[in-house]
Amino acid sequence: MERLEFRAMGCQMLAVIDGAGEATVAALQQVPVWFAGWEQCLSRFQIDSELSQLNADAGFWVPLSETLWAVLTVAIEAARQSGGIVTPTLLDAIRAAGYTQDFAAGPGASAPAQIPSATAWTTIDLDPRLRAVRLPEGIHLDLGGIAKGWAADEAAHRLAAYGPALIDAGGDIAVSGPMADGAPWPIGIENPLSPDAPLGLLMLVGGGVATSGRDYRRWQVGDVWCHHIIDPRNGQPAQTDSLTATVIAPSAREAEMAAKLLFILGDEGLAWIEDRPGYAGMVLREDGKQQASRRWAVNLA
Repeated sequence: MERLEFRAMGCQMLAVIDGAGEATVAALQQVPVWFAGWEQCLSRFQIDSELSQLNADAGFWVPLSETLWAVLTVAIEAARQSGGIVTPTLLDAIRAAGYTQDFAAGPGASAPAQIPSATAWTTIDLDPRLRAVRLPEGIHLDLGGIAKGWAADEAAHRLAAYGPALIDAGGDIAVSGPMADGAPWPIGIENPLSPDAPLGLLMLVGGGVATSGRDYRRWQVGDVWCHHIIDPRNGQPAQTDSLTATVIAPSAREAEMAAKLLFILGDEGLAWIEDRPGYAGMVLREDGKQQASRRWAVNLA
């Protein structure tokens, strides 16, 4: 088994292939290159990224690269599936809450902003024939977690040609299939309340798993704690007793979307997951209690 750790998209990354040989090692060495290219395209923190340029050209038709088109259409589909709870149109709300720069540098100062409505994603114009998009005036995009989930899926798919692969993109995990001996991949669930006592061990044979939470990306404004997960219904950091939410889904991008939805909606989010075959989820509450969907336990070791 070969593995490579690196940093990209503001997170620690891990790429694993259950195989050996020069071709396997060479393939792994390409993964940081892929992520660097995707970050240059999709980052809202890089002022010269393609996404930043698109945000600056709101009101005009803009042709997109294959990568940005792919991730934007995934983000629009996530908004549709989640009823707008997970939407790419929250950049101004995130900035207003104080998340204005890469979190490794700490939060920036919050600033007033006009927050788009929860249905703003429906006003984005897409032209698949020309692979072009027009953002309405006042709408700016943050592809954040969806971009990481997409990247994890894409990298795992590319590496699968060299053997069973796992990509951990800062907690958004994609696996291409079972390990070489047919066994599932063991994936530990971190416990932010007790780092030495994991919340469980998932056994994943395919698809993805993701965790959303307010245990890391959070900051204080006056007497109020803020975090980066915005509830689009009011444009504010989600008010919830959820500390983290973890979801298993058919892909990392779907798991990312569903974990955010579960974090925001809590019990209603668990009901949403129960209605979808192939999904399972668990919420960790502030008091340390766990609440899980019915299919969650079958995925544990």
